[in-house]
Amino acid sequence: MTTSTSPAFRPLDRPGMAARVAADIPEGWCVNLGIGMPTLVADHVPPDREVIFHSENGLIGMGPVPPEDAVDPWVINAGKQNVTMRTGAALVHHGDSFAIIRGGHLDLCLLGAYEVSAAGDLANWATSEAEAAPAVGGAMDLAVGAKRLWVMMEHTTRDGRPKLVDRCSYPLTAPRAVTRIYTNLAVIDVTPEGFEVRNIVPGLSLEDLQSKTGAALRTRS
Repeated sequence: MTTSTSPAFRPLDRPGMAARVAADIPEGWCVNLGIGMPTLVADHVPPDREVIFHSENGLIGMGPVPPEDAVDPWVINAGKQNVTMRTGAALVHHGDSFAIIRGGHLDLCLLGAYEVSAAGDLANWATSEAEAAPAVGGAMDLAVGAKRLWVMMEHTTRDGRPKLVDRCSYPLTAPRAVTRIYTNLAVIDVTPEGFEVRNIVPGLSLEDLQSKTGAALRTRS
């Protein structure tokens, strides 16, 4: 049994994770947010920073979730959530939306995942998972079409199994595609040498982070 070496620490909640990702998105990037947790990021980009959010169902210039009294039922993201449109937004054909993806015009795609390997392999779909979309969907296009792929996910499963691993056990969405991972415990880059820790939540030691990770961690030199 592993004994914790860390004092009390508080994992980030989902809004906290979204705010951490949003802080790292530069001015002017065109960004696709995958369904699930990544969609929260649109709510946390500072209003004075221009980031163009793309949704593969054909919305360019997606804004945050609207208040309940201002919902437009016709404005949704790819996960069928009600969203808003920022000034200058455009609605385009589904084929044009995927031309943006496949043409390499996205600066960043942010996806959720079941697992990410130390080589950057992405596994974010599985027919065996309850309540999951039973197909790879547009993630396969996004994972290889965007200039950068980041992942936002919990560091472990609900029963404590690592989601950052040496080798994925789920079917792959794309090999060697992920460049950075945001979890509720840390921010980790995927490098040619494996997982490199950029940031850890206050109060959590590297040793304890390693105990929750299924592959070797290294720190930035």
